[in-house]
Amino acid sequence: MAQAEIGIIGGSGLYSMKGLTDVHEVTLETPFGAPSDPFVLGNLEGRKVAFLARHGHGHRILPTELNFRANIYGFKQLGVERILSVSAVGSLREEHKPTDFVIPDQFYDRTKQRISTFFGEGIVAHIAFGDPICPELHKLVIAAGNKAGVSTTGGGTYVCMEGPQFSTKAESNAYRAMGFDLIGMTNLQEAKLAREAEICYVTIAMVTDYDCWHSGHDSVTVEQVIKVLQINAENAANVVREAVAALPAERQCSCGKALATAIMTAPDKIPAATREKLSLIVGKYLPTKAGN
Repeated sequence: MAQAEIGIIGGSGLYSMKGLTDVHEVTLETPFGAPSDPFVLGNLEGRKVAFLARHGHGHRILPTELNFRANIYGFKQLGVERILSVSAVGSLREEHKPTDFVIPDQFYDRTKQRISTFFGEGIVAHIAFGDPICPELHKLVIAAGNKAGVSTTGGGTYVCMEGPQFSTKAESNAYRAMGFDLIGMTNLQEAKLAREAEICYVTIAMVTDYDCWHSGHDSVTVEQVIKVLQINAENAANVVREAVAALPAERQCSCGKALATAIMTAPDKIPAATREKLSLIVGKYLPTKAGN
């Protein structure tokens, strides 16, 4: 039986989830190593949820150092079918103000040093990723934000940069010229891996600053970001609670079938060790024994 049905990833400023009852921690090991932190399991709005602090308690893990595969695989081990990912972002648009929430529906990759797939080592799969956000979750979270009284808009592109440095002005203005809306350092890899794991995924982007492009604002500093993070963290907890309460019991989207036509490798050519390593993700699509 699943230990949780809904996953919550807490980003910068959101290191715990208010309102959880029957709380206990679970420390997991995965075929990809250790997740960022123990998972905090409990009940929220009558649903079984698992919370993970993305950067670990005390915010000790750089974006590039995150073990994205272990984090998403850990949710899969717990039985999670949906992930609400809360993330601090910079705004590339005047209309997206600090303390606003944006629920993007697209990503653009500017990272260079990250593993973004469970596959390899003898098995090839190519998932469809044209629409990287679960449409069911996207619609529901926008409504949850507005119900919680938080200025929330939907749509737009999140550009994922490597970091940990913030943007130069040249970079920030280039992203604006390309039509991007938000900038962050973490969510693209999560979205790709969640899709491969057939888990619904949505980003709840909390705007902390205007990056460094805005002529009316000084270049972003950590102190400025932390001040806004404190406001955003309270709002995020409220939005997540509203979203969890509104989630239907059954999924109506296609995220749970993302691998149905994606695996390219003949079953009898998949190495036994790789088959075992990925059994939780691909097992339902493979014969019990190679060649059967």
